[in-house]
Amino acid sequence: MIKGQKVKENNMSNYVISCCSTADLTREHMLERNIKYACFHYELDGKEYMDDLGQSMPLPDFYKAMEAGAMTKTSQINQEEYMEYFRQFLDEGYDVLHCALSSGISGTVNSARLAKEALEEEYPDRKIYVIDSLAASSGFGLLMDKLADLRDSGMDIDTLANWTMEHRLEVNHWFFSSDLTFFIRGGRISKTAGFVGNVLNICPFMNVSNEGKLIVREKIRTKKKAIKEMLVKMQALCKDGADYSDKVYISNSACYEDARAVADLIEAAFPKMKGKVEINDIGTTIGSHTGPGTVALFFWGNKRED
Repeated sequence: MIKGQKVKENNMSNYVISCCSTADLTREHMLERNIKYACFHYELDGKEYMDDLGQSMPLPDFYKAMEAGAMTKTSQINQEEYMEYFRQFLDEGYDVLHCALSSGISGTVNSARLAKEALEEEYPDRKIYVIDSLAASSGFGLLMDKLADLRDSGMDIDTLANWTMEHRLEVNHWFFSSDLTFFIRGGRISKTAGFVGNVLNICPFMNVSNEGKLIVREKIRTKKKAIKEMLVKMQALCKDGADYSDKVYISNSACYEDARAVADLIEAAFPKMKGKVEINDIGTTIGSHTGPGTVALFFWGNKRED
């Protein structure tokens, strides 16, 4: 668990915004935007590490180990850890708005809610919000970055909590994977289907549903077509169409060139977007399940309805 995450002295609000390390932003990004984070855990060949944004183990080393056959296992943040984590802010006199990894992927939001209930008795004058992000990876990060903007604009914690609930499903998530090895290993794809998929160069094309679950929507043959389909999905679903003017994030697991290829298409198609596409690494928690070869695109768009 990350300790000692001091609130920036120039933060004019009386609350902190917080998330899980599974938001897959860099540590530098978290520090710059004053976003606090609680760390998941994972095991690599039986040795336990914190999912601390690549501090304990550089992400390239993590994916190299997976490619070499290392076994991974993840564990979520429990109630006691959340209580310790929240206390450091409550003791400093801050209220807390914490967004948790999607309940469609992990049960960690339930642990955070139990911690909230226990601490509300201990800190009756403090506000603690725990919100199911219904998001994952840098889509979760895109949501948190927007919350940082709104906090910095002067929005109070109650209004921000309501805004989050109202708009969280507008973060669109689209993924594809060009290597099914770790989906097979984790039992998410049968060995037979995985073998056929690898032979035929089939890339499962997935999104996160309105229930926060990762769903396979299409099976696209060849990575080249999957990369182009990313652009098609954004053109069809993004806010304001070709005039899209918000941020776009991409995350990848040890396949930067594929992520860059998607980013190039997006930047050419949406000249009004806010800045360049930000490319992040998929962290160790989600990466333990996807393995290398996954690219994910995140943008603001139509509210997810299925």
